[in-house]
Amino acid sequence: MTEIYVDADACPVKDEVVRVAERHGLTVHIVSNSGMRPTGHPLVRPVVVPEGPDVADDWIAERAGIGDIVVTGDIPLAARALERGAAAIGHNGNPFTASSIGMALAMRDLMRELRETGESKGGGPAFSRADRSRFLQALESAVQVALKAR
Repeated sequence: MTEIYVDADACPVKDEVVRVAERHGLTVHIVSNSGMRPTGHPLVRPVVVPEGPDVADDWIAERAGIGDIVVTGDIPLAARALERGAAAIGHNGNPFTASSIGMALAMRDLMRELRETGESKGGGPAFSRADRSRFLQALESAVQVALKAR
């Protein structure tokens, strides 16, 4: 059965994930290393992992597999999910694919280097309503594909 894994600490679309999961009766794992407020929702499985770099990412990467969907803004986690056969979607609705992940990793590294040298001073634009809408469409599409493949 398809499951959705959410890298939750900085995720602005948790509510949207639950809405889509409800429509299809899918389990959602909300993975965080900080205490998340429990939803009490029967499809939501809150997972609190220990503090530490990449602990939540490791938990997700070890469990997500073929037919699952990973929601993350973390490009290396998206790459790991793709390697295991899961779909990966960014918070802004942009899907990560086998053909796009290499460029995404390269851009991530370039932007980190520019920030470290002072050439770039910040993140991207603020999360918008259009991003939320694009995310909902992308997640619904990913769920449809996953369910047809099962």
